[in-house]
This record gives sequence, structure tokens and C-alpha cells, in this order.
Amino acid sequence: MSVNAAPPPFRRVLPIIEIALLVFALPLPWVLDDFWVLFATKICILALLALSFDLVWGYAGIMSFGQALFFGVAGYVTALLATKSGVTSIFALMPVAAFVGLVLAFVVAVIVIFGKRIPSVIFVALGTLTGSYAVERLARGWSWVGGQNGISSLPRLTAGSFEIEEGIVFFYIALGILVATYVLMRLLVRSQFGLVLTGIRQQEARIAFFGYQVQSYKGVVFTLSGLIAGVSGGLFAFHEGFIGPGQLGPVLSTQAVLYVLFGGAGTLIGAVLGVAIIELISYVLPQFTWLGETVTAFLETGWPVVLGLLLLGTVMFRPTGLIGLLVSDRERVGSFGKAARAAPPQKSQASHEPA
Repeated sequence: MSVNAAPPPFRRVLPIIEIALLVFALPLPWVLDDFWVLFATKICILALLALSFDLVWGYAGIMSFGQALFFGVAGYVTALLATKSGVTSIFALMPVAAFVGLVLAFVVAVIVIFGKRIPSVIFVALGTLTGSYAVERLARGWSWVGGQNGISSLPRLTAGSFEIEEGIVFFYIALGILVATYVLMRLLVRSQFGLVLTGIRQQEARIAFFGYQVQSYKGVVFTLSGLIAGVSGGLFAFHEGFIGPGQLGPVLSTQAVLYVLFGGAGTLIGAVLGVAIIELISYVLPQFTWLGETVTAFLETGWPVVLGLLLLGTVMFRPTGLIGLLVSDRERVGSFGKAARAAPPQKSQASHEPA
């Protein structure tokens, strides 16, 4: 009788990375100075924006260049409520930001996703890009929303009578929202709904043949991504004390794409890592004064070129992003339900003694 060797045990790395990052982030405000606490808070906020793109591209195959549209419009609406109407409660403004992102994403989905025919990736990308660019130009020429200068000197968020200052408290609020959003997204993409999304990403025509309403699934996930981007925009406006046309246009949308591609699409944690690493490199590169006057002068203005080359190299030689260095393809794609693997049949050998 031949003995079949059991397959090697499958080890999950993603939970280890997720827990390690959370443990690393929790004590940061107590060991960093004020500048780095603000920097870490900004990373948490932008990570929400990156997650919103990872949800549509990494799991549903929707190339959206409109995430900044939901981000910026939600930021503008909450900023106007604070400056024009005096509403500063975080319990009022954050739900408003989420609602604005949700509704706006649904409107865009009706235009570019829902229809009699399944839209192509290029059509959705150009449609969202056009919308983002048009709203940015509108904001730059509309004096009621500050025009080219945007809306600045925003009041601080409040929780009852407590004023939420930029620093430790704001960091933990942003981190708490990020962790809660991440957990909910993780549950979503590992559910039956997430299984359908994975099928759409891999074989959209086949999923449609099985009777699934592909546009409906894409519209739902696209709308949810707008909600997440809206919350990110609302937090960003009050953390920075400013919101402007630059937070509406294609530049920020492209930045969200780079975050996810660099960190690793379709993993969620890759989007968070991408934000942290790119933002850190963007800040550190111009500080290399020890490299000489010529190099320093180039890095002060040309650091995006170095960053772009780094991102290009990552996409060319590591399409799965940095997270692909640690996580196997099997875990990155994900498993759904109970993985029942049938054991191969054993071969029996009969011995015959000569008569």
C-alpha cells in the first residue's frame, strides 16, 4: 500500500501583519513628537481613501479615478456646514460626510456603471476621471466655496463640549475609524458577496452567464467605496484645517491608485502600507541634504520623479506590490467557506502466490 504525503499546512501571514501594525500604531502618540503625531494621523486618514480604491479595484476590478471626487466633495460640504452654519459636532459632520460620499458615488455609478451593457474598464476610468476634473474646475471658479483658495481656518471638531485638537485625541479617533472600517471591509470581502466580487474580477463574463447581476454588484461596491472616501475627506478637512480644489481632482485620485498598486491591491493591508511608505518617502527624500547641494536642490523639487521611478519599478517587477513579498498568492486571493480537499484514492496492490 502506497502512502500519500499530506499537503504542507497553509500558514496565514496577513493576520500577523495586521496585528503587528495595530500593535505598532497604538503607542505611537506617546513616543513621537507633535509633528510625527500629526503625520501619523494624516496617514490614517489617507489610508481610508486608499482602502476605498482597493475595494473597487482590488476586489471588483473597477478602475476608478474619481475617489478624490467623493473625498473632496464630502470635505467641502462638512467645511461649509462648519463655517456657514456653525455645526462642528463630529457626531453630525462625519455621518454627513459618509452620506455625501455615498450619494455622490451612487450618482456616478448610475452614469458610468449601471446600464444595459456591462461597461468596460476604460469607460469607467475615463468617466470617473472626467467627473473629478470637472468638479475640480468648478470649485476653482466658484467664489462661494473659496475659489482657487478653497476653505481655510476651519474650526475644530467637537464632541459635546469637548474640543478635538489635532494631536493624540485626533490620532486615536482617526485610527479607531480606520480599524473599524478595515474590519468591516475584511468581513465583507470574505463573505459570499466578496466571493462574487472575486469572480467578477477574474471572469466577469462567466459570472454574468451564471445569472448574477454584475452591474448591481459593481454599483453596490462602488457606492460603498464612496462612503469610505467621504469619511476620509471629512476627517482630512478638519485635521488639516483646510480643503481646496486640489482635494477634488485627478492628482489625488491618481495618488490613491499609486498607494494601492505600491502596497498591493486586493489585500486591504497593502493599501495601508502603501500610504505609510509613500508618504514617508515623500517627506524624507527632500531632507537628504547630506548628498550635496546639487542633489538636494533636485530632490526638493524633483522628488516625485524618484518616487515615480520607485513605483514604476514595483509595478514592473512586483505586480502584487510590496505585500507580495510576504503574502502568498493563495492567501492574497483569499479562501471562502470550508476548504474541503478530497484525499486522492489509494492504490491497492494485490500479491499473488504461485500455485
